[in-house]
This record gives sequence, structure tokens and C-alpha cells, in this order.
Amino acid sequence: MRYNVITYLVGEGIRNVLKNKKSSIASLSIMICTMFMFGIFYVLGENINHIMETIQKDQQIQAFIVNEATNEEIEEVRRQIASIDGVTETRIVTREEALESMKKILADEPELYAEYEEQNIFPPSVLITLADLTRSAEIQEKVNQIKIDDEKFVTDITSSDKTINKLIKIANFIRLITAVILILLIAISTFIISNTIKLTVNARRKEISIMKYVGATNSFIRWPFIVEGIVIGILSGLFTLLLMAGLYQLIAPSVNGILAGVTSRGLALLPLKDMILKILTVYMILGVGIGVVGSSISMRKYLEV
Repeated sequence: MRYNVITYLVGEGIRNVLKNKKSSIASLSIMICTMFMFGIFYVLGENINHIMETIQKDQQIQAFIVNEATNEEIEEVRRQIASIDGVTETRIVTREEALESMKKILADEPELYAEYEEQNIFPPSVLITLADLTRSAEIQEKVNQIKIDDEKFVTDITSSDKTINKLIKIANFIRLITAVILILLIAISTFIISNTIKLTVNARRKEISIMKYVGATNSFIRWPFIVEGIVIGILSGLFTLLLMAGLYQLIAPSVNGILAGVTSRGLALLPLKDMILKILTVYMILGVGIGVVGSSISMRKYLEV
């Protein structure tokens, strides 16, 4: 019996979609447009966050070690730095590597570094990559306190604190704006589908009133309309997903080409295969959620008899 009731309610909801073609097509069209806008901002936000994270990973701290340190002492300093919570990667830069880096920077003026080739004054150092840039000052303080046999080996620490702070502010601002836009689009979608289904409900208000008078429960009356909202939401999500996937596949290579041309950091958009499951999940949750909420809101007035 339970199975027959559920089958009836689901079937009635699907029949409502097919029977009310005009309102269903209107709902689908509006939902696809709204979800497409939602998808654009969602994908944009995900890629901007991905690019910002890639740039942030390149922002390293460099701890300089006393010139007289032995290779064993330099390795011990690196090991202690690597053990600090929040440090994801460390790499030793030898005196020779430091000199070679200076040669590349001053490639057009070899006379400026010629004297250093005989007596290398550049100290060894450790490049430090952080998991969270907001902890930069805290980790610098810990690195500065590193000692071996009560002897301090770190002489100086350099970091792009201003760049790091700007990147953190930009990333937080982008997340905030994206979240606000997505919330607004969800609210608009809910309002649209609730009003569209309300037209269908209004056309059947007499039938609903009769069903109420003969003893039909609110749930029995409400569920076909909720199913109708869910079906419209899912169909909208699937259509929009196909549209978004095609557009993303079309635009991504051009955008990656531009990013490769303006930066040497190897920046690129997230691959479609990494985005498709996220977008599908978001669209299904969004479609079903808006369908249920929109239908429930539109039914409230007509279930009061």
C-alpha cells in the first residue's frame, strides 16, 4: 500500500510537469538561466581560488645561515625548520647556488660579481614553503629561535610579507563576493520557481480544496507539487551542466594560453575533469533544494482551508 501511494505521488508530480508544458518550460528556462549565472560565478570563484593558492605557494620564506656553518649544521637547521608545524617544504640553497643566482640576475654586468667568484661571500640559506601564509610571522619567529648546542645559526629571514598580506586580502575578498552573489542567485531561483509553481497550484485551487474537504492530508496534496519542483530542478541542473561543460571546454584552452603568456608561474585553470563532479553535485543539490523549497512556499497558502 505504501509503495502504491509513493508511486502515485511521484507519478502525479511527473505528470504535472508534462501536463503543464507552458509553466514547466517557463520554469526550466528561467532556472537554466539562473543556474547558468550561478555556475559562471561558482566556476570563476573556484578557479580564482585555485590560482591564488598556486601563487601563494610560490611565496616562500628564506632563512639565511651563518657563513661558517658546516654542511651537517646546515642540514640540522633545515631539519629543525621542517619540523615546525605549518611548514610543508624546505630546500637548502648552498653558497654556490646563491652565487649562480646572482650571476643570472647580473648577467649583463659580469664585472659586478667577478670578485665574488674567487671569494664567495653569499651565505647558505633554507627556502621555506608554508601551508598557511597567515602564519608567516609566527613561523618566522620560531625559525629565528633555532639553535644548535645553544648557538644561533639563523642570521636573517626574508619574506614577501606585504605581498603575502595582499594575496590573503584579495583571496578573502573574492571568496566573500562570490559567496554573496551565489546566495543572491539561490534566493532569486527559489523565488522564481515558487511563483511559477504557484501559477500551477492556483489553477488547481478548487481541486485542492475538494481534496482537503474529503480528508486528504497536507502531505498527500503537497508531494506531487514537490516532485514537480524536484523534476524541474534536476532537469535544469542537467541541461545547465551540459552547457557549462561545453563552454568551459571551449574557453579553458584560450584562457590557459593567456595565463602562460603573461606569467612564468605555470598558472592554469582547473581541468574540466576536476570541476565536473563538483559542478554536478552543486547543481543537483541546488536543483532539488530550490525545487523543494519553492514548491513548499507556493503550497502554503492553498493548504489552509
